Amino acid sequence: MTIIESNAVINLPVGQVYQFLADLNHHQALMPDNIYNWSSTADTASFTIQNMAKLAIHIAERIENEKLVAVPTEKPPFDLSLQWSVNDNGDGTTTATHTISADLNMMMKMLASGPLQKLADHQTQKLKEILG
Repeated sequence: MTIIESNAVINLPVGQVYQFLADLNHHQALMPDNIYNWSSTADTASFTIQNMAKLAIHIAERIENEKLVAVPTEKPPFDLSLQWSVNDNGDGTTTATHTISADLNMMMKMLASGPLQKLADHQTQKLKEILG
């Protein structure tokens, strides 16, 4: 399993960061420009990744003010999970960590790990921009 991680410190309490992330409608604002055909509800999202694939995800696990896990609703080319964890830093700030876990063979790892890391970094940076 390939694990890709990125995090950011947000200047808001953990509850506010969790509430934003808990609604997949908000995740469109975190996506890079190569994501289009976005459609979402609070629990599901579907979108197209330019020159790659169409993906549909749903929230599989929620732990209030701790983490969210989204997984594909249909069988993807490889097993994948997207997780957001939020940790209270004790000073009114929250560390948000985005973890992408993907079951990639060696060839796919060479092709996909760079773009997946860019995606994780982009999303945590956008989260910091939007929420502070």
